[in-house]
This record gives sequence, C-alpha cells and structure tokens, in this order.
Amino acid sequence: MSKQLIAWACLALAAAAQADPIGEVDTVFQWIGPDHKIVVEAYDDPKVAGVTCYLSRAKTGGIKGGLGLAEDKAEASIACRQVGPIAIPKPLPKQEDMFTERISLVFKKMRIVRMVDVKRNVLVYLSYSDRVIEGSPQNSVSVVPVDAALKIPLR
Repeated sequence: MSKQLIAWACLALAAAAQADPIGEVDTVFQWIGPDHKIVVEAYDDPKVAGVTCYLSRAKTGGIKGGLGLAEDKAEASIACRQVGPIAIPKPLPKQEDMFTERISLVFKKMRIVRMVDVKRNVLVYLSYSDRVIEGSPQNSVSVVPVDAALKIPLR
C-alpha cells in the first residue's frame, strides 16, 4: 500500500505547475552574493493544455539572497497565452491556485490563480503575493480567450 501512496504523491507533484526559467537581467550589482535581478519564468497550466503563463518578478540578491533568506519584492507581471491547441480534459473549478511558491523564508508567497469567466468563455490568470498577516495589493492579470466551439467545463 505504501508503494501506491508514493506513486500517487509523485503523480500529484508532476501535475503541479513548475517554473521553466526563460531568462533574467541584473538590476543592482552586489559586491557579495548574487546581484538583484528580474527573472522571467514560464508556467504551463497543468489542467489546460495549450496555455502558458509568463511571469516576471524581482529576485533579491546579496548575501541573504544567496543563502535563500531574503524576502523578494511583491512586484510581478504576468502574460498568459495560447501556445497550442487548448484542451481541457476535466472540468475546472471556477477559481483555483495554479501555482504557489514561497518568496520569503516563511511568510510570503507568490501565487498564480486561474479563474473562469463563463459568460465570455475566457480563462483569467491573476498573479499576486500574499503574506501571513498582510498581503500586497500589487497584482497583474492576463486573459486567454477560448474558442466558442469549446465551452470551458466547470465542476
């Protein structure tokens, strides 16, 4: 039974959206440790084939950044696009987290949330960061229209 549980956990992890690094630019030189930078990463929607979101965000460098102890800034920008034929094999919830990653040691997370605009047959992607006590109002949104012949199935 434990082998089945391990296999199930591996499949669940494989289905989660994972970052594919696209590129980065340095923004501030640091004498010690990595420079501050802006990184661009691609996230394929794990439940919608043919849709990829590109997220650009700040990464803190220096000693703390190099050790993974720095808190990255909340600013981020997202652009989601159809990159192939759209296929939605299973019904989607009206809203769910597509991706979550910690951007500080404990308290802060970057999130990409997928929402379905049923009336317009559109997938809406929102990026923002939250914190245990107080999140940031800074956010970015992108939409991917779905062909009218394919109604987005909802749970």
